Amino acid sequence: MCISLRFFASGHFLYNVGDAEHVGKATVCRAVRTVCLALKRFLHTFVQFPGHKPLRVIKEEFHRVAGFPNVIGCIDGTHIPIKAPSVNEGDYVNRKSIHSINVQVICEATHIITNVEAKWPGSVHDARIFRESSLCQSFQGAYLMTPYPEPDPGPQTRFNLAHSRTRAKVEMTIGILKSRFQCLRGLRVSPERACDIIVACVVLHNIATIRGESHPPWIEEDGPEEPQQGFAHNRDGRLLRDRICQNYFY
Repeated sequence: MCISLRFFASGHFLYNVGDAEHVGKATVCRAVRTVCLALKRFLHTFVQFPGHKPLRVIKEEFHRVAGFPNVIGCIDGTHIPIKAPSVNEGDYVNRKSIHSINVQVICEATHIITNVEAKWPGSVHDARIFRESSLCQSFQGAYLMTPYPEPDPGPQTRFNLAHSRTRAKVEMTIGILKSRFQCLRGLRVSPERACDIIVACVVLHNIATIRGESHPPWIEEDGPEEPQQGFAHNRDGRLLRDRICQNYFY
């Protein structure tokens, strides 16, 4: 466990971790793999959507951020760099020409991660990851609210500002996750093993957050690839967005 935690936290090469722990690289590899698989079995215990708290509490915590109503989670994608794989190498090249895993994260206002999808190559768009996720299939009606693309200078601007401040919670959560576990700045393992390490780090992040552990300063990431194609992009969604705007931001 100590070997694995040193690797997760430092992001050093495996042989550097081995030198620090006075063991060989093969031992480090086995230790990290064993701990990752053990933590992965606890994924659905520590990562649950919409969360362990009552929905009322989750909505109230989000509402206190910027007055945005009925939010049960904030969603975003983040890229975890990996080394170029030997199979289907081109699939993992993202828009920045870097090999990566594209990870979908949903969180609460308190930075607890409530859903993670860590299995998609870097070339896959955020919208597709959400569309094909089991979570998307379970929703009916309005589920993903997007900002006004060209807001008026009054209520729509206030709606967008509240939306942005609320959505910042997921950006901060991802930043905290990567600050806690420096290995996520770049993984030199196969895509399959990279996905298992990502999931293990998410489980550990939630345990640390629930326990109230402090975290290192986080660095803000770039914004999403493109706006999520959410419910507000069809007629019913636009009507619902307008109703929220009129009821809460006039």
